[in-house]
Amino acid sequence: MAGQTLSLHFSDGERLEVCFVDGQTLHWRGQPADYRATALRPGVLFVDFLDPQRANASITLVCNQAQGNFTALYGQLPDEAQARLDAFSRVEQGLPLTAVTAEFRFGRLADNAAPLPAFTDELIGMRNMYTYSPTERYEHIYLNDNFYAWQCLDGVEKGLADVDRCHYVKVAEQLYLFVWREKIIPTLGVVMIDLQALRTDGKILGYQGSDFSALSNFAVGAHAQVLNTTRHPRSGA
Repeated sequence: MAGQTLSLHFSDGERLEVCFVDGQTLHWRGQPADYRATALRPGVLFVDFLDPQRANASITLVCNQAQGNFTALYGQLPDEAQARLDAFSRVEQGLPLTAVTAEFRFGRLADNAAPLPAFTDELIGMRNMYTYSPTERYEHIYLNDNFYAWQCLDGVEKGLADVDRCHYVKVAEQLYLFVWREKIIPTLGVVMIDLQALRTDGKILGYQGSDFSALSNFAVGAHAQVLNTTRHPRSGA
C-alpha cells in the first residue's frame, strides 16, 4: 500500500482521500495513524487503524477494488463510566445493552457508478465453527438481523457462551463483513468471512484487561467450517 491513495466517495456526498505513506503509516483527514492492511481475496482490501481523531475508537475500510465500492466502519468503545453502567440501569434508561458503538458508511472508490455494498441476511441460520489455532475453537450461530450466539469450544474461554449484537455486510459473493459488539466486556469484533476459501481475517478491539487507558487492537484469523444451516418455515406455513 506504500505510496498509494484511496479516493473515497461516500454515498452522502462527502469525499475523502486516504494516503498510505509507507507500509505502516497512513494519513486520515490529515492525521497519521498506524494501519494494518490485508487481502483475504485478490482485489478486496481490509484496512484497519485506530481513529486519530476519537478516543477509544477504530476505523475499518473494506475496499472492493473489483466492484469499485467500499464499506467504512467507525467503531468506538465506551469509557469507564459507560462500561460500568450495569445492564438493569441501561434498560431502565432506554439504552442498548451494549455500550460499544458501530457506524457503517458506504461509498464508491473514485467517481464511478458502482453499486453500493449493503447489509445482508445471507448468513442468518448458519452454524459455523472457527478454528483459530490447534487449541482455540469457537462456534457461531447467526440468529437474525441483530443477534448471534457464540460459544467457546476449546481455549481459555471454554464453556463460555453468550448472545451479542451483530451486523452483516455483503462484500462479494460468499464474502462478508461480520461485526459484533459485546455487552459484558467492552469488545468490538470486525471480521471478514470468506465462505469460498473457508477462512476469516479481521481484528478485535478492546481494553487491556481492566485498564481503560490502554487499548488492544489485535489481528485475528481462523479456518471456517459450516456445520449446518437452519431455514425456519414461514410464519403461518
